[in-house]
Amino acid sequence: RRMMLIVANESLQEANISDITKLDGHDPERILDDPEIPQEDKSEDDAPLRQRIMEVIKAYWMIGLIAFGGPSAHVGILRDHLVVQRNWMSEEAFMELFAIGQGLPGATSTQLVISTATQHAGPIGGLIAFFFWNLPGLIVLTVCGILIATFVNPDTSPWYLIGIPPAAITLVFVAFYQFCQSLDKVGVVLALLTALMAIWIEGDTRVPRTSAQYLYPAMLVLGGTVTFIDSNLQKPFGVYKSASAGWNSTDDRMIQRIGIPMWVGTMIFLLFAVILATTITLVRTGAVDNVYLEIFEVMFRVGSITFGGGQVILPLLGSYVVPNWISKDEFLQGLGLTQSLPGPLFNFSAFIGAAYKGIPGALLAWAGLFGPGIMLVFAVLPFWAQLRHKRWFKCVLSGLNAVATGLVGAACVSLFEVTVLTRADAMVFAFALTLATAFEMSAPIVVISGWAFGAVISEYALSLGQVPYCDSSNT
Repeated sequence: RRMMLIVANESLQEANISDITKLDGHDPERILDDPEIPQEDKSEDDAPLRQRIMEVIKAYWMIGLIAFGGPSAHVGILRDHLVVQRNWMSEEAFMELFAIGQGLPGATSTQLVISTATQHAGPIGGLIAFFFWNLPGLIVLTVCGILIATFVNPDTSPWYLIGIPPAAITLVFVAFYQFCQSLDKVGVVLALLTALMAIWIEGDTRVPRTSAQYLYPAMLVLGGTVTFIDSNLQKPFGVYKSASAGWNSTDDRMIQRIGIPMWVGTMIFLLFAVILATTITLVRTGAVDNVYLEIFEVMFRVGSITFGGGQVILPLLGSYVVPNWISKDEFLQGLGLTQSLPGPLFNFSAFIGAAYKGIPGALLAWAGLFGPGIMLVFAVLPFWAQLRHKRWFKCVLSGLNAVATGLVGAACVSLFEVTVLTRADAMVFAFALTLATAFEMSAPIVVISGWAFGAVISEYALSLGQVPYCDSSNT
Protein backbone atom coordinates (compact mmCIF):
# COMPACT_ATOMS: atom_id res chain seq x y z
CA ARG A 1 0.00 0.00 0.00
CA ARG A 2 2.90 2.40 0.84
CA MET A 3 4.56 1.65 -2.52
CA MET A 4 1.32 2.40 -4.33
CA LEU A 5 1.08 5.80 -2.60
CA ILE A 6 4.68 6.68 -3.58
CA VAL A 7 4.11 5.76 -7.23
CA ALA A 8 0.84 7.70 -7.32
CA ASN A 9 2.53 10.79 -5.80
CA GLU A 10 5.36 10.70 -8.39
CA SER A 11 2.86 10.32 -11.23
CA LEU A 12 0.91 13.32 -9.96
CA GLN A 13 4.07 15.48 -9.82
CA GLU A 14 5.00 14.48 -13.39
CA ALA A 15 1.47 15.30 -14.55
CA ASN A 16 1.60 18.76 -12.92
CA ILE A 17 4.96 19.52 -14.54
CA SER A 18 3.61 18.39 -17.91
CA ASP A 19 0.48 20.50 -17.54
CA ILE A 20 2.43 23.59 -16.54
CA THR A 21 4.85 23.31 -19.42
CA LYS A 22 2.09 22.52 -21.88
CA LEU A 23 0.42 25.75 -20.88
CA ASP A 24 3.50 27.49 -22.27
CA GLY A 25 3.34 25.37 -25.42
CA HIS A 26 6.59 23.48 -24.72
CA ASP A 27 7.39 19.80 -24.34
CA PRO A 28 8.69 19.12 -20.78
CA GLU A 29 11.33 16.71 -22.10
CA ARG A 30 12.96 19.29 -24.36
CA ILE A 31 12.34 22.57 -22.52
CA LEU A 32 15.84 22.65 -21.07
CA ASP A 33 17.66 21.57 -24.20
CA ASP A 34 15.86 23.27 -27.08
CA PRO A 35 17.62 26.52 -27.99
CA GLU A 36 14.44 27.88 -29.59
CA ILE A 37 12.59 27.82 -26.25
CA PRO A 38 12.97 31.21 -24.50
CA GLN A 39 15.27 30.80 -21.52
CA GLU A 40 16.10 33.29 -18.83
CA ASP A 41 19.49 34.74 -19.69
CA LYS A 42 21.15 35.19 -16.32
CA SER A 43 24.60 35.74 -17.83
CA GLU A 44 23.31 38.86 -19.58
CA ASP A 45 21.89 40.18 -16.31
CA ASP A 46 25.17 39.51 -14.49
CA ALA A 47 27.38 41.22 -17.09
CA PRO A 48 28.79 44.46 -15.62
CA LEU A 49 28.13 47.77 -17.35
CA ARG A 50 31.77 48.18 -18.39
CA GLN A 51 31.68 44.87 -20.25
CA ARG A 52 28.46 45.78 -22.03
CA ILE A 53 29.87 49.17 -23.06
CA MET A 54 32.89 47.42 -24.56
CA GLU A 55 30.51 45.15 -26.46
CA VAL A 56 28.77 48.24 -27.85
CA ILE A 57 32.10 49.67 -29.01
CA LYS A 58 33.07 46.41 -30.71
CA ALA A 59 29.69 46.19 -32.45
CA TYR A 60 29.22 49.75 -33.67
CA TRP A 61 32.66 51.00 -34.70
CA MET A 62 32.58 48.73 -37.75
CA ILE A 63 28.89 49.32 -38.53
CA GLY A 64 29.59 53.03 -38.88
CA LEU A 65 32.08 52.29 -41.66
CA ILE A 66 29.86 49.99 -43.74
CA ALA A 67 26.42 51.62 -43.33
CA PHE A 68 25.87 52.49 -46.99
CA GLY A 69 22.56 52.45 -48.84
CA GLY A 70 20.11 54.62 -46.89
CA PRO A 71 17.63 53.87 -44.08
CA SER A 72 16.31 50.60 -45.49
CA ALA A 73 19.80 49.17 -45.87
CA HIS A 74 20.75 50.50 -42.43
CA VAL A 75 17.91 48.56 -40.79
CA GLY A 76 19.04 45.37 -42.52
CA ILE A 77 22.64 45.88 -41.44
CA LEU A 78 21.68 46.52 -37.83
CA ARG A 79 19.35 43.53 -37.72
CA ASP A 80 22.05 41.24 -39.08
CA HIS A 81 24.68 42.42 -36.60
CA LEU A 82 22.55 42.75 -33.47
CA VAL A 83 19.76 40.16 -33.78
CA VAL A 84 21.29 37.45 -35.96
CA GLN A 85 25.00 37.56 -35.19
CA ARG A 86 25.14 38.84 -31.60
CA ASN A 87 21.68 37.81 -30.33
CA TRP A 88 21.33 40.99 -28.28
CA MET A 89 17.55 41.04 -28.58
CA SER A 90 14.62 39.24 -30.14
CA GLU A 91 13.20 40.05 -33.56
CA GLU A 92 10.10 41.47 -31.92
CA ALA A 93 12.07 43.79 -29.65
CA PHE A 94 14.14 44.99 -32.61
CA MET A 95 11.01 45.84 -34.59
CA GLU A 96 9.53 47.67 -31.62
CA LEU A 97 12.67 49.79 -31.35
CA PHE A 98 12.50 50.44 -35.07
CA ALA A 99 8.92 51.64 -34.61
CA ILE A 100 10.12 54.17 -32.03
CA GLY A 101 12.28 55.83 -34.67
CA GLN A 102 9.43 55.86 -37.17
CA GLY A 103 7.15 57.58 -34.70
CA LEU A 104 9.54 60.36 -33.69
CA PRO A 105 11.06 63.27 -35.58
CA GLY A 106 14.67 62.74 -36.57
CA ALA A 107 16.82 60.23 -38.42
CA THR A 108 15.10 56.85 -38.12
CA SER A 109 18.20 54.69 -38.52
CA THR A 110 20.16 56.83 -36.05
CA GLN A 111 17.41 56.50 -33.47
CA LEU A 112 17.42 52.75 -34.02
CA VAL A 113 21.17 52.74 -33.39
CA ILE A 114 20.73 54.71 -30.16
CA SER A 115 17.82 52.63 -28.86
CA THR A 116 19.40 49.24 -29.60
CA ALA A 117 22.63 50.27 -27.90
CA THR A 118 20.77 51.84 -24.97
CA GLN A 119 18.83 48.64 -24.28
CA HIS A 120 22.16 46.83 -24.07
CA ALA A 121 24.35 49.29 -22.17
CA GLY A 122 22.19 52.19 -21.02
CA PRO A 123 22.39 55.85 -22.11
CA ILE A 124 26.21 55.81 -22.18
CA GLY A 125 26.16 52.92 -24.63
CA GLY A 126 23.56 54.73 -26.74
CA LEU A 127 25.68 57.87 -27.02
CA ILE A 128 28.83 55.88 -27.84
CA ALA A 129 27.00 54.04 -30.60
CA PHE A 130 25.68 57.35 -31.96
CA PHE A 131 29.17 58.83 -32.30
CA PHE A 132 30.62 55.73 -33.97
CA TRP A 133 27.64 55.62 -36.33
CA ASN A 134 28.06 59.23 -37.47
CA LEU A 135 31.77 59.98 -37.06
CA PRO A 136 33.00 58.93 -40.57
CA GLY A 137 30.39 61.02 -42.37
CA LEU A 138 30.85 63.97 -40.01
CA ILE A 139 34.59 64.18 -40.61
CA VAL A 140 34.50 63.70 -44.39
CA LEU A 141 31.59 66.08 -45.01
CA THR A 142 33.06 68.79 -42.78
CA VAL A 143 36.32 68.67 -44.72
CA CYS A 144 34.52 68.57 -48.09
CA GLY A 145 32.27 71.48 -47.14
CA ILE A 146 35.25 73.66 -46.27
CA LEU A 147 37.19 72.67 -49.39
CA ILE A 148 34.28 73.19 -51.80
CA ALA A 149 33.35 76.54 -50.27
CA THR A 150 37.01 77.66 -50.42
CA PHE A 151 38.31 76.36 -53.73
CA VAL A 152 35.28 75.68 -55.96
CA ASN A 153 33.53 78.44 -57.88
CA PRO A 154 29.87 78.25 -56.79
CA ASP A 155 28.72 79.39 -60.24
CA THR A 156 30.76 76.88 -62.29
CA SER A 157 31.11 73.26 -61.17
CA PRO A 158 34.41 71.53 -62.07
CA TRP A 159 34.32 68.46 -64.27
CA TYR A 160 34.85 66.09 -61.35
CA LEU A 161 31.61 67.26 -59.66
CA ILE A 162 29.30 67.65 -62.68
CA GLY A 163 27.66 64.21 -62.56
CA ILE A 164 27.07 64.07 -58.80
CA PRO A 165 23.89 66.22 -58.42
CA PRO A 166 21.72 64.53 -61.10
CA ALA A 167 22.83 61.11 -59.87
CA ALA A 168 22.11 61.99 -56.26
CA ILE A 169 18.52 63.14 -56.82
CA THR A 170 17.60 59.79 -58.41
CA LEU A 171 17.83 58.29 -54.94
CA VAL A 172 15.23 60.78 -53.71
CA PHE A 173 12.87 59.63 -56.50
CA VAL A 174 13.44 56.00 -55.52
CA ALA A 175 12.76 56.78 -51.85
CA PHE A 176 9.52 58.57 -52.77
CA TYR A 177 8.32 55.58 -54.78
CA GLN A 178 9.10 53.18 -51.95
CA PHE A 179 7.33 55.38 -49.39
CA CYS A 180 4.21 55.50 -51.57
CA GLN A 181 3.94 51.71 -51.65
CA SER A 182 2.90 51.60 -47.99
CA LEU A 183 0.15 54.25 -48.19
CA ASP A 184 -3.57 53.50 -48.14
CA LYS A 185 -6.15 55.66 -49.94
CA VAL A 186 -6.29 58.27 -47.18
CA GLY A 187 -2.49 58.37 -47.10
CA VAL A 188 -2.31 58.87 -50.86
CA VAL A 189 -4.75 61.80 -50.68
CA LEU A 190 -2.82 63.40 -47.81
CA ALA A 191 0.49 62.90 -49.61
CA LEU A 192 -0.90 64.38 -52.84
CA LEU A 193 -2.36 67.44 -51.11
CA THR A 194 0.88 67.97 -49.21
CA ALA A 195 2.96 67.70 -52.39
CA LEU A 196 0.70 70.16 -54.21
CA MET A 197 0.90 72.60 -51.32
CA ALA A 198 4.69 72.33 -51.09
CA ILE A 199 5.16 72.75 -54.85
CA TRP A 200 2.91 75.81 -54.80
CA ILE A 201 4.81 77.38 -51.91
CA GLU A 202 8.14 76.69 -53.57
CA GLY A 203 7.24 78.11 -56.97
CA ASP A 204 4.81 80.95 -56.39
CA THR A 205 6.65 84.27 -56.01
CA ARG A 206 3.64 85.73 -54.21
CA VAL A 207 4.22 83.33 -51.32
CA PRO A 208 7.18 84.17 -49.05
CA ARG A 209 9.74 81.37 -48.89
CA THR A 210 9.78 81.67 -45.11
CA SER A 211 6.15 80.53 -44.98
CA ALA A 212 7.37 76.93 -45.32
CA GLN A 213 8.58 76.94 -41.73
CA TYR A 214 4.97 77.40 -40.58
CA LEU A 215 3.00 75.56 -43.26
CA TYR A 216 5.04 72.33 -43.16
CA PRO A 217 4.47 71.74 -39.41
CA ALA A 218 0.82 72.73 -39.88
CA MET A 219 0.44 70.09 -42.59
CA LEU A 220 1.95 67.47 -40.28
CA VAL A 221 -0.56 68.34 -37.57
CA LEU A 222 -3.40 68.30 -40.10
CA GLY A 223 -2.33 64.88 -41.43
CA GLY A 224 -2.28 63.34 -37.96
CA THR A 225 -5.65 64.89 -37.12
CA VAL A 226 -7.28 63.59 -40.31
CA THR A 227 -6.18 60.00 -39.76
CA PHE A 228 -7.12 60.15 -36.08
CA ILE A 229 -10.67 61.27 -36.96
CA ASP A 230 -10.94 58.79 -39.81
CA SER A 231 -9.83 55.90 -37.60
CA ASN A 232 -12.71 56.61 -35.21
CA LEU A 233 -15.38 56.46 -37.90
CA GLN A 234 -17.65 53.43 -37.98
CA LYS A 235 -16.39 52.67 -41.51
CA PRO A 236 -12.99 54.36 -41.87
CA PHE A 237 -11.62 55.09 -45.33
CA GLY A 238 -8.05 54.20 -44.35
CA VAL A 239 -6.44 51.01 -43.10
CA TYR A 240 -5.18 51.19 -39.52
CA LYS A 241 -3.18 48.71 -37.51
CA SER A 242 -4.53 47.38 -34.25
CA ALA A 243 -2.92 48.18 -30.94
CA SER A 244 0.23 46.27 -30.10
CA ALA A 245 0.61 43.96 -27.13
CA GLY A 246 3.43 46.20 -25.95
CA TRP A 247 7.17 46.12 -25.99
CA ASN A 248 8.56 43.57 -23.56
CA SER A 249 5.26 43.58 -21.71
CA THR A 250 6.09 40.37 -19.82
CA ASP A 251 9.78 41.01 -19.13
CA ASP A 252 11.22 44.18 -17.62
CA ARG A 253 14.91 43.28 -17.90
CA MET A 254 15.37 45.48 -20.96
CA ILE A 255 13.66 48.39 -19.20
CA GLN A 256 16.10 47.94 -16.32
CA ARG A 257 19.04 48.02 -18.71
CA ILE A 258 17.81 51.19 -20.35
CA GLY A 259 18.21 52.80 -16.96
CA ILE A 260 16.04 55.86 -17.65
CA PRO A 261 13.16 56.35 -15.19
CA MET A 262 9.95 57.86 -16.46
CA TRP A 263 10.53 61.10 -14.59
CA VAL A 264 13.91 61.48 -16.28
CA GLY A 265 12.26 60.87 -19.65
CA THR A 266 9.78 63.64 -18.81
CA MET A 267 12.61 66.01 -17.89
CA ILE A 268 14.43 65.27 -21.15
CA PHE A 269 11.28 66.10 -23.12
CA LEU A 270 10.82 69.35 -21.20
CA LEU A 271 14.47 70.25 -21.86
CA PHE A 272 13.90 69.65 -25.57
CA ALA A 273 10.84 71.94 -25.53
CA VAL A 274 12.72 74.66 -23.64
CA ILE A 275 15.66 74.59 -26.08
CA LEU A 276 13.32 74.73 -29.08
CA ALA A 277 11.21 77.59 -27.70
CA THR A 278 14.19 79.59 -26.42
CA THR A 279 16.24 79.43 -29.63
CA ILE A 280 13.23 80.29 -31.83
CA THR A 281 12.35 83.24 -29.59
CA LEU A 282 15.90 84.61 -29.48
CA VAL A 283 16.53 84.30 -33.22
CA ARG A 284 13.12 85.09 -34.74
CA THR A 285 12.43 88.11 -32.54
CA GLY A 286 15.88 89.55 -33.19
CA ALA A 287 16.74 89.57 -29.49
CA VAL A 288 20.13 87.99 -30.29
CA ASP A 289 21.89 88.64 -33.58
CA ASN A 290 24.39 85.81 -33.77
CA VAL A 291 25.02 83.75 -36.90
CA TYR A 292 26.06 80.65 -34.97
CA LEU A 293 22.92 80.69 -32.85
CA GLU A 294 20.94 81.07 -36.07
CA ILE A 295 22.63 77.97 -37.52
CA PHE A 296 21.75 75.93 -34.45
CA GLU A 297 18.19 77.29 -34.30
CA VAL A 298 17.39 76.50 -37.93
CA MET A 299 18.80 72.98 -37.72
CA PHE A 300 17.19 72.23 -34.36
CA ARG A 301 13.81 73.44 -35.64
CA VAL A 302 14.08 71.37 -38.83
CA GLY A 303 15.11 68.31 -36.81
CA SER A 304 12.08 68.80 -34.55
CA ILE A 305 9.52 68.59 -37.37
CA THR A 306 11.16 66.02 -39.65
CA PHE A 307 9.11 62.83 -39.68
CA GLY A 308 9.83 60.08 -42.17
CA GLY A 309 13.61 59.98 -42.36
CA GLY A 310 16.41 61.89 -44.03
CA GLN A 311 14.78 62.55 -47.41
CA VAL A 312 12.13 64.72 -45.74
CA ILE A 313 14.72 67.27 -44.57
CA LEU A 314 15.66 68.18 -48.14
CA PRO A 315 12.75 70.54 -48.92
CA LEU A 316 12.95 72.02 -45.42
CA LEU A 317 16.70 72.62 -45.53
CA GLY A 318 16.55 73.85 -49.10
CA SER A 319 14.00 76.53 -48.22
CA TYR A 320 16.19 77.80 -45.36
CA VAL A 321 19.79 77.57 -46.55
CA VAL A 322 19.59 78.19 -50.34
CA PRO A 323 20.70 80.81 -51.30
CA ASN A 324 21.10 82.41 -47.86
CA TRP A 325 23.93 80.19 -46.65
CA ILE A 326 25.17 78.23 -49.66
CA SER A 327 24.48 78.17 -53.39
CA LYS A 328 22.18 75.72 -55.13
CA ASP A 329 25.15 73.90 -56.71
CA GLU A 330 26.91 73.57 -53.38
CA PHE A 331 23.70 72.17 -51.85
CA LEU A 332 23.42 69.50 -54.55
CA GLN A 333 27.13 68.66 -54.46
CA GLY A 334 26.92 68.16 -50.71
CA LEU A 335 23.82 66.01 -51.12
CA GLY A 336 25.64 63.76 -53.59
CA LEU A 337 28.65 63.41 -51.33
CA THR A 338 26.45 62.61 -48.33
CA GLN A 339 24.62 59.86 -50.19
CA SER A 340 27.90 58.30 -51.30
CA LEU A 341 29.16 57.98 -47.70
CA PRO A 342 28.17 55.62 -44.88
CA GLY A 343 25.80 56.84 -42.22
CA PRO A 344 22.53 58.81 -42.20
CA LEU A 345 21.54 61.61 -44.57
CA PHE A 346 21.36 63.94 -41.55
CA ASN A 347 25.16 64.18 -41.78
CA PHE A 348 24.41 66.55 -44.68
CA SER A 349 24.05 69.20 -41.97
CA ALA A 350 27.81 69.05 -41.31
CA PHE A 351 28.52 69.87 -44.96
CA ILE A 352 26.09 72.81 -44.95
CA GLY A 353 27.49 74.23 -41.73
CA ALA A 354 31.09 73.78 -42.87
CA ALA A 355 30.48 75.41 -46.26
CA TYR A 356 28.80 78.34 -44.51
CA LYS A 357 30.90 78.96 -41.39
CA GLY A 358 33.72 76.41 -41.23
CA ILE A 359 34.24 73.88 -38.46
CA PRO A 360 32.17 75.74 -35.80
CA GLY A 361 29.29 75.95 -38.25
CA ALA A 362 29.61 72.25 -39.07
CA LEU A 363 29.51 71.16 -35.44
CA LEU A 364 26.58 73.44 -34.55
CA ALA A 365 24.56 72.42 -37.61
CA TRP A 366 25.28 68.74 -36.97
CA ALA A 367 24.37 68.95 -33.27
CA GLY A 368 21.28 71.01 -34.05
CA LEU A 369 19.83 68.64 -36.65
CA PHE A 370 20.54 65.47 -34.66
CA GLY A 371 19.68 66.96 -31.27
CA PRO A 372 15.87 66.62 -31.28
CA GLY A 373 15.91 63.00 -32.41
CA ILE A 374 18.50 62.03 -29.81
CA MET A 375 16.71 63.77 -26.95
CA LEU A 376 13.28 62.46 -27.89
CA VAL A 377 14.35 58.84 -28.30
CA PHE A 378 15.85 58.90 -24.80
CA ALA A 379 12.69 60.60 -23.49
CA VAL A 380 10.28 58.15 -25.10
CA LEU A 381 12.06 54.86 -24.37
CA PRO A 382 10.73 54.49 -20.80
CA PHE A 383 7.19 55.32 -21.97
CA TRP A 384 7.16 53.19 -25.09
CA ALA A 385 5.52 50.13 -23.58
CA GLN A 386 2.57 52.31 -22.61
CA LEU A 387 2.28 54.06 -25.98
CA ARG A 388 2.25 50.81 -27.92
CA HIS A 389 -1.00 49.88 -26.18
CA LYS A 390 -2.71 52.93 -27.65
CA ARG A 391 -4.41 52.50 -31.01
CA TRP A 392 -4.75 56.27 -31.52
CA PHE A 393 -0.96 56.61 -31.51
CA LYS A 394 -0.55 54.36 -34.54
CA CYS A 395 -3.42 56.10 -36.32
CA VAL A 396 -1.81 59.51 -35.85
CA LEU A 397 1.49 58.15 -37.14
CA SER A 398 -0.23 57.10 -40.37
CA GLY A 399 -1.12 60.72 -41.09
CA LEU A 400 2.33 62.02 -40.20
CA ASN A 401 4.01 59.50 -42.48
CA ALA A 402 1.67 60.34 -45.37
CA VAL A 403 2.41 64.07 -45.10
CA ALA A 404 6.14 63.34 -44.89
CA THR A 405 5.83 61.28 -48.07
CA GLY A 406 4.16 64.19 -49.82
CA LEU A 407 7.05 66.46 -48.85
CA VAL A 408 9.48 64.00 -50.41
CA GLY A 409 7.41 64.02 -53.60
CA ALA A 410 7.53 67.81 -53.74
CA ALA A 411 11.28 67.63 -53.20
CA CYS A 412 11.55 65.42 -56.29
CA VAL A 413 9.90 68.10 -58.43
CA SER A 414 11.93 71.01 -57.09
CA LEU A 415 15.24 69.12 -57.11
CA PHE A 416 14.75 67.98 -60.72
CA GLU A 417 14.00 71.54 -61.79
CA VAL A 418 17.17 73.01 -60.27
CA THR A 419 19.45 70.05 -61.04
CA VAL A 420 18.72 68.96 -64.61
CA LEU A 421 19.78 72.09 -66.51
CA THR A 422 21.35 70.52 -69.62
CA ARG A 423 20.75 67.50 -71.79
CA ALA A 424 23.88 66.01 -70.25
CA ASP A 425 22.32 66.34 -66.78
CA ALA A 426 19.22 64.53 -68.06
CA MET A 427 21.41 61.75 -69.49
CA VAL A 428 23.14 61.29 -66.13
CA PHE A 429 19.77 61.31 -64.35
CA ALA A 430 18.34 58.60 -66.65
CA PHE A 431 21.52 56.53 -66.36
CA ALA A 432 21.63 56.69 -62.55
CA LEU A 433 17.89 56.10 -62.16
CA THR A 434 18.18 52.93 -64.24
CA LEU A 435 21.02 51.67 -62.04
CA ALA A 436 19.03 52.39 -58.88
CA THR A 437 15.75 50.82 -60.03
CA ALA A 438 16.28 48.19 -62.72
CA PHE A 439 19.61 46.92 -61.38
CA GLU A 440 18.96 47.79 -57.70
CA MET A 441 22.48 49.05 -57.15
CA SER A 442 23.41 50.61 -53.82
CA ALA A 443 23.49 54.37 -53.29
CA PRO A 444 27.31 54.72 -53.35
CA ILE A 445 27.57 52.83 -56.64
CA VAL A 446 24.77 54.91 -58.18
CA VAL A 447 26.40 58.20 -57.19
CA ILE A 448 29.91 57.15 -58.19
CA SER A 449 28.68 55.78 -61.53
CA GLY A 450 26.77 58.99 -62.21
CA TRP A 451 29.84 61.02 -61.32
CA ALA A 452 32.00 59.01 -63.75
CA PHE A 453 29.43 59.18 -66.56
CA GLY A 454 28.97 62.92 -66.06
CA ALA A 455 32.71 63.49 -66.25
CA VAL A 456 32.97 61.49 -69.49
CA ILE A 457 30.23 63.42 -71.31
CA SER A 458 31.19 66.83 -69.86
CA GLU A 459 32.50 69.64 -72.02
CA TYR A 460 36.00 68.79 -70.79
CA ALA A 461 35.83 65.32 -72.42
CA LEU A 462 33.28 64.11 -75.02
CA SER A 463 31.15 67.25 -74.74
CA LEU A 464 27.81 65.47 -75.22
CA GLY A 465 24.47 67.07 -74.45
CA GLN A 466 25.92 70.44 -73.53
CA VAL A 467 22.75 72.38 -74.43
CA PRO A 468 20.01 73.69 -72.12
CA TYR A 469 17.45 71.06 -71.22
CA CYS A 470 14.42 73.33 -71.61
CA ASP A 471 15.63 75.56 -74.46
CA SER A 472 12.69 75.75 -76.89
CA SER A 473 15.00 76.66 -79.80
CA ASN A 474 16.42 73.13 -79.70
CA THR A 475 13.06 71.36 -79.87
